[in-house]
Amino acid sequence: MAFLSWWNGREARQGTANPSTRVQIPFPPPELNQVGSITSFNEETDYSRNMSSEYLEGPERPWGRYQVLADTPTYKVKTIWVEPGHRLSLQRHQKREEHWYIVSGVADVVLGDKEFKAQAGDSVEVAIGEQHRIGNSGSEVMIFVEVQRGTYFGEDDIERIQDDYAR
Repeated sequence: MAFLSWWNGREARQGTANPSTRVQIPFPPPELNQVGSITSFNEETDYSRNMSSEYLEGPERPWGRYQVLADTPTYKVKTIWVEPGHRLSLQRHQKREEHWYIVSGVADVVLGDKEFKAQAGDSVEVAIGEQHRIGNSGSEVMIFVEVQRGTYFGEDDIERIQDDYAR
């Protein structure tokens, strides 16, 4: 497991139990006051200035965008933004399971032969081989965190059963 420890509010040390784990530290920590809370960001800690637009905005898709937070041999973590009126393809995977945590908005979920809504704070478990889809029929962007666990995370492990964008 990767971790960061803040020391004197100025330096970050990175440690990991798995040397193949990749952790990005895109910006130095902000200045801290004596009780450890952030007082301000200065020019040096303005992380948006030092990061590419793809890192900040993530790869775009017809339904929205995503950002990879962690990518290891056994798991991958993404934040995914789904635009109003859009949905991801109905799909399944043979080499990974997924766990979705809804951060904001309301998700339209298809899981096997069930259809239901999931709200901020709800979680959804997707088993290996299970048909699934997530969408957003609301008027605001829906955000969720996806944790993939398995042996392979490539695009060719996506079996698209139905896709609104003819991919």
